[in-house]
Amino acid sequence: MNLIRIAVVDDQTLIREGLAALLALMPDLQVVGQAGDGQQAIELTAAQAPDVVLMDVRMPGLNGVAATREIRRRFPQTRVIVLTTFDDDEYVFQSLQAGASGYLLKNADSDHLAAAIRAVHAGDSILDPAVTQKVITRALDPDSSAPQSIEKLTPREQEILREMVVGATNAEIAARLCLSEGTVKNHISHILDKLGARDRGQAIRRAIAWGWDR
Repeated sequence: MNLIRIAVVDDQTLIREGLAALLALMPDLQVVGQAGDGQQAIELTAAQAPDVVLMDVRMPGLNGVAATREIRRRFPQTRVIVLTTFDDDEYVFQSLQAGASGYLLKNADSDHLAAAIRAVHAGDSILDPAVTQKVITRALDPDSSAPQSIEKLTPREQEILREMVVGATNAEIAARLCLSEGTVKNHISHILDKLGARDRGQAIRRAIAWGWDR
Protein backbone atom coordinates (compact mmCIF):
# COMPACT_ATOMS: atom_id res chain seq x y z
CA MET A 1 0.00 0.00 0.00
CA ASN A 2 1.30 3.43 -0.96
CA LEU A 3 0.95 5.75 2.02
CA ILE A 4 -0.29 9.31 1.54
CA ARG A 5 2.28 11.58 3.19
CA ILE A 6 0.77 14.48 5.13
CA ALA A 7 2.07 17.64 6.79
CA VAL A 8 -0.08 19.29 9.47
CA VAL A 9 0.19 23.08 9.83
CA ASP A 10 -1.49 24.94 12.69
CA ASP A 11 -0.24 27.49 15.21
CA GLN A 12 -2.14 25.83 18.06
CA THR A 13 -0.11 22.90 19.37
CA LEU A 14 -3.06 20.95 20.78
CA ILE A 15 -5.00 21.14 17.52
CA ARG A 16 -1.95 20.28 15.45
CA GLU A 17 -0.99 17.29 17.57
CA GLY A 18 -4.61 16.16 17.83
CA LEU A 19 -4.98 16.13 14.06
CA ALA A 20 -1.73 14.25 13.67
CA ALA A 21 -2.86 11.64 16.21
CA LEU A 22 -6.21 11.16 14.46
CA LEU A 23 -4.64 10.78 11.04
CA ALA A 24 -2.10 8.31 12.40
CA LEU A 25 -5.00 5.93 13.06
CA MET A 26 -5.69 5.68 9.32
CA PRO A 27 -3.68 2.80 7.78
CA ASP A 28 -3.12 4.58 4.45
CA LEU A 29 -2.09 7.97 5.87
CA GLN A 30 1.30 8.97 7.25
CA VAL A 31 2.03 12.27 9.03
CA VAL A 32 5.56 13.23 8.03
CA GLY A 33 5.79 16.49 9.97
CA GLN A 34 4.13 19.38 11.75
CA ALA A 35 4.58 23.14 11.48
CA GLY A 36 3.34 26.09 13.52
CA ASP A 37 3.30 28.83 10.88
CA GLY A 38 3.44 29.44 7.15
CA GLN A 39 7.22 29.78 6.89
CA GLN A 40 7.75 26.52 8.77
CA ALA A 41 5.20 24.90 6.44
CA ILE A 42 7.25 25.88 3.38
CA GLU A 43 10.46 24.59 4.98
CA LEU A 44 8.73 21.34 6.01
CA THR A 45 7.41 20.84 2.48
CA ALA A 46 10.89 21.38 1.05
CA ALA A 47 12.38 18.86 3.47
CA GLN A 48 9.71 16.13 3.48
CA ALA A 49 7.85 16.53 0.15
CA PRO A 50 4.42 15.65 1.59
CA ASP A 51 1.65 14.66 -0.79
CA VAL A 52 -0.91 16.78 1.07
CA VAL A 53 -0.56 19.72 3.46
CA LEU A 54 -3.34 20.50 5.93
CA MET A 55 -3.05 24.27 6.26
CA ASP A 56 -4.51 26.59 8.88
CA VAL A 57 -5.35 30.14 7.73
CA ARG A 58 -4.73 32.51 10.62
CA MET A 59 -1.19 32.08 11.91
CA PRO A 60 1.51 34.46 13.13
CA GLY A 61 4.04 35.59 10.58
CA LEU A 62 3.29 34.11 7.18
CA ASN A 63 -0.40 33.17 7.05
CA GLY A 64 -1.91 30.09 5.46
CA VAL A 65 -2.98 31.78 2.23
CA ALA A 66 0.51 33.14 1.53
CA ALA A 67 2.09 29.81 2.49
CA THR A 68 -0.30 27.93 0.20
CA ARG A 69 0.59 30.20 -2.71
CA GLU A 70 4.32 29.69 -2.15
CA ILE A 71 4.05 25.93 -1.71
CA ARG A 72 2.00 25.57 -4.89
CA ARG A 73 4.50 27.73 -6.77
CA ARG A 74 7.60 25.91 -5.56
CA PHE A 75 6.23 22.38 -5.08
CA PRO A 76 3.35 21.92 -7.55
CA GLN A 77 3.19 18.19 -6.83
CA THR A 78 2.08 18.94 -3.25
CA ARG A 79 -1.63 19.52 -2.75
CA VAL A 80 -3.00 21.80 -0.04
CA ILE A 81 -6.22 21.52 1.97
CA VAL A 82 -7.07 24.61 3.99
CA LEU A 83 -8.46 23.49 7.34
CA THR A 84 -9.84 26.33 9.44
CA THR A 85 -12.56 27.48 11.80
CA PHE A 86 -13.43 30.36 9.47
CA ASP A 87 -15.96 30.23 6.61
CA ASP A 88 -15.36 33.91 5.81
CA ASP A 89 -15.89 34.55 2.10
CA GLU A 90 -12.54 36.20 1.48
CA TYR A 91 -10.59 33.40 3.18
CA VAL A 92 -12.37 30.90 0.93
CA PHE A 93 -11.65 32.75 -2.30
CA GLN A 94 -8.13 33.82 -1.38
CA SER A 95 -7.25 30.23 -0.50
CA LEU A 96 -8.66 28.85 -3.74
CA GLN A 97 -6.94 31.57 -5.76
CA ALA A 98 -3.67 30.69 -4.00
CA GLY A 99 -3.98 27.13 -5.30
CA ALA A 100 -5.63 25.19 -2.46
CA SER A 101 -7.35 22.00 -3.62
CA GLY A 102 -9.71 21.90 -0.67
CA TYR A 103 -11.31 24.06 2.01
CA LEU A 104 -12.66 22.34 5.11
CA LEU A 105 -13.84 23.57 8.49
CA LYS A 106 -12.28 22.13 11.64
CA ASN A 107 -15.59 20.73 12.78
CA ALA A 108 -15.27 18.02 10.11
CA ASP A 109 -15.07 14.53 11.60
CA SER A 110 -11.98 12.39 11.13
CA ASP A 111 -13.52 10.09 8.52
CA HIS A 112 -14.61 13.07 6.41
CA LEU A 113 -11.16 14.63 6.72
CA ALA A 114 -9.44 11.39 5.72
CA ALA A 115 -11.78 10.99 2.74
CA ALA A 116 -10.99 14.58 1.68
CA ILE A 117 -7.25 13.90 1.87
CA ARG A 118 -7.62 10.80 -0.29
CA ALA A 119 -9.78 12.66 -2.81
CA VAL A 120 -7.38 15.61 -3.09
CA HIS A 121 -4.43 13.25 -3.42
CA ALA A 122 -6.27 11.58 -6.29
CA GLY A 123 -6.64 14.92 -8.06
CA ASP A 124 -10.10 16.03 -6.93
CA SER A 125 -11.08 19.29 -5.24
CA ILE A 126 -13.05 19.37 -1.99
CA LEU A 127 -15.18 22.13 -0.46
CA ASP A 128 -16.91 22.06 2.90
CA PRO A 129 -20.70 22.15 2.39
CA ALA A 130 -20.80 25.33 4.49
CA VAL A 131 -18.79 27.25 1.89
CA THR A 132 -19.98 25.58 -1.33
CA GLN A 133 -22.91 27.98 -1.76
CA LYS A 134 -20.58 30.96 -1.39
CA VAL A 135 -18.45 29.69 -4.26
CA ILE A 136 -21.49 29.01 -6.43
CA THR A 137 -22.89 32.48 -5.72
CA ARG A 138 -19.58 34.16 -6.60
CA ALA A 139 -19.28 32.09 -9.79
CA LEU A 140 -22.79 33.04 -10.91
CA ASP A 141 -22.41 36.69 -9.91
CA PRO A 142 -18.73 37.67 -9.83
CA ASP A 143 -19.64 41.33 -9.36
CA SER A 144 -21.00 40.68 -5.86
CA SER A 145 -18.08 39.98 -3.55
CA ALA A 146 -20.24 39.38 -0.42
CA PRO A 147 -22.43 41.48 1.87
CA GLN A 148 -19.67 41.27 4.49
CA SER A 149 -17.86 43.90 2.41
CA ILE A 150 -20.48 46.46 3.40
CA GLU A 151 -19.94 45.59 7.05
CA LYS A 152 -16.40 46.95 6.66
CA LEU A 153 -17.83 50.42 6.08
CA THR A 154 -18.21 52.90 8.91
CA PRO A 155 -21.75 54.17 9.67
CA ARG A 156 -20.92 57.42 7.86
CA GLU A 157 -19.60 55.56 4.81
CA GLN A 158 -22.75 53.43 4.73
CA GLU A 159 -24.81 56.60 4.91
CA ILE A 160 -22.94 58.09 1.95
CA LEU A 161 -23.22 54.86 -0.03
CA ARG A 162 -27.00 54.92 0.41
CA GLU A 163 -27.04 58.46 -0.94
CA MET A 164 -24.94 57.34 -3.91
CA VAL A 165 -27.41 54.52 -4.62
CA VAL A 166 -30.32 56.95 -4.91
CA GLY A 167 -28.33 59.06 -7.37
CA ALA A 168 -27.19 61.95 -5.19
CA THR A 169 -24.21 63.96 -6.41
CA ASN A 170 -21.27 64.78 -4.16
CA ALA A 171 -22.63 68.29 -3.68
CA GLU A 172 -26.07 66.95 -2.74
CA ILE A 173 -24.57 64.43 -0.33
CA ALA A 174 -22.48 67.16 1.27
CA ALA A 175 -25.53 69.40 1.74
CA ARG A 176 -27.73 66.62 3.14
CA LEU A 177 -25.11 65.38 5.60
CA CYS A 178 -23.63 68.78 6.48
CA LEU A 179 -20.20 67.87 5.16
CA SER A 180 -17.76 69.53 2.79
CA GLU A 181 -17.50 68.14 -0.75
CA GLY A 182 -13.85 67.31 -0.07
CA THR A 183 -14.85 65.17 2.91
CA VAL A 184 -17.47 63.39 0.82
CA LYS A 185 -14.88 62.63 -1.87
CA ASN A 186 -12.54 61.18 0.76
CA HIS A 187 -15.31 58.98 2.14
CA ILE A 188 -16.19 57.75 -1.35
CA SER A 189 -12.54 56.89 -1.99
CA HIS A 190 -12.55 54.78 1.19
CA ILE A 191 -15.84 53.15 0.16
CA LEU A 192 -14.44 52.11 -3.23
CA ASP A 193 -11.33 50.71 -1.59
CA LYS A 194 -13.26 48.67 0.99
CA LEU A 195 -15.71 47.30 -1.57
CA GLY A 196 -12.96 46.53 -4.07
CA ALA A 197 -14.81 48.64 -6.64
CA ARG A 198 -12.93 50.28 -9.49
CA ASP A 199 -15.30 53.27 -9.72
CA ARG A 200 -18.44 54.86 -8.33
CA GLY A 201 -20.71 53.00 -10.75
CA GLN A 202 -19.41 49.58 -9.75
CA ALA A 203 -19.84 50.40 -6.05
CA ILE A 204 -23.44 51.43 -6.70
CA ARG A 205 -24.14 48.27 -8.73
CA ARG A 206 -22.80 46.09 -5.94
CA ALA A 207 -24.85 47.91 -3.31
CA ILE A 208 -27.98 47.46 -5.43
CA ALA A 209 -27.18 43.75 -5.87
CA TRP A 210 -27.06 43.48 -2.08
CA GLY A 211 -30.51 45.06 -1.76
CA TRP A 212 -29.49 48.59 -0.83
CA ASP A 213 -32.02 50.08 -3.25
CA ARG A 214 -34.87 48.76 -1.14
